[in-house]
Amino acid sequence: MNFISIFSTQKKYQIFIYVIFIFTTIPTIINAQDNNKYKLSTIVLDPGHGGIDNGTSGKYSKEKDIALKLALKVGDYIESNFPDVKVIYTRKTDIFVPLDKRAEIANSNKADLFISIHLNGVTNHKVYGTETFIMGLHKSNENLEVAKKENSAILFEKDYSTKYEGFEPNSSESYIIFSLLQNTFLEQSLSYASIIQDQFTTRAQRKNRGVKQAGFWVLWKTTMPSVLIEAGFLSNPKEEKYLMSEKGQEYIASAIYRSFKNYKNSIEAKSNFSTNNISSKNTIKNTSTNNKLTNNNVIIENNKSRINDVLFKVQIASSKKPIPLDSKYFNGLNNVEEYKSNDIYKYTIGSKSEYKKILYLKDSLLTIFPDAFIIALQKDSIISVKKALNIINN
Repeated sequence: MNFISIFSTQKKYQIFIYVIFIFTTIPTIINAQDNNKYKLSTIVLDPGHGGIDNGTSGKYSKEKDIALKLALKVGDYIESNFPDVKVIYTRKTDIFVPLDKRAEIANSNKADLFISIHLNGVTNHKVYGTETFIMGLHKSNENLEVAKKENSAILFEKDYSTKYEGFEPNSSESYIIFSLLQNTFLEQSLSYASIIQDQFTTRAQRKNRGVKQAGFWVLWKTTMPSVLIEAGFLSNPKEEKYLMSEKGQEYIASAIYRSFKNYKNSIEAKSNFSTNNISSKNTIKNTSTNNKLTNNNVIIENNKSRINDVLFKVQIASSKKPIPLDSKYFNGLNNVEEYKSNDIYKYTIGSKSEYKKILYLKDSLLTIFPDAFIIALQKDSIISVKKALNIINN
């Protein structure tokens, strides 16, 4: 029996609405990913909860207060050391900001990174340490409970049932929606989350509880690499005291700032590798240039002819200057193809008619090219992945 068939008619309708939302959102996500940003220029800091929403509470503290203090400290570090980076806050005072508004702030400002800062709390007062979440399916009830707690902020909104399309934060059934969309920025989010946890361990000397996945509404709605940090447990008396202290907040904020610095330097180095390392004397080595794909201002050089069906490829790199196809940067990969769009050279590998196969290929390349993503073509034209999937499914 199809597991969806056991749901109530109301739940089936809710899932249908979610699916419609997904396929109207995908083009925005794909376009955002393909903007070829060479500088991490805008970051959104999101202090969790606020106003009427206290979040979790310790014996002497409230999550909303400490989260705000940490976010403001992180922002100060970034603005002082990277004056070219625009820092945007979802709130700078003790006010309530709806979850959808937080994501809207990040999306409307075309942010390059979204960091939501929270504090944890459980009934077991012995539990302590830091953990960083990325968007995904929960693999344990513990992760689901954290997501339920943070998503419950929508309950402070009178029209939340309509506004959030029937999503019930305390219903496990509602979280099926998060299985219907693969987060386009999962790899980048995972990379940044790992850097954060490493900094918490080395810089702040905190217990590393790892990088985890769960269904957070605010992460699901953002169209850029996004993470949700649980900076410690207010339910643990010792950790609460540390998080309330000026020293503790400085160390936590410093760790988040350093993770941002490392992540920024890493992705900008990858994006601009050709600017520093490739001489203008280099020439492109193509197996064949007989076939060219044109789509407005796009030209693709192909090393083999293709049928007119939908094809998927994995884009592994982009550069302001052309890269020799036999460059060491491509790690000996064969059949690398080049196309040019808006004066940017882009490089792909693979040519599959089945989405699952290209997805597998992309995943296998992530250790070498962590920012790799999928593009789609039909009859010598670049189309959105959403359109390609619709064509195949129909």
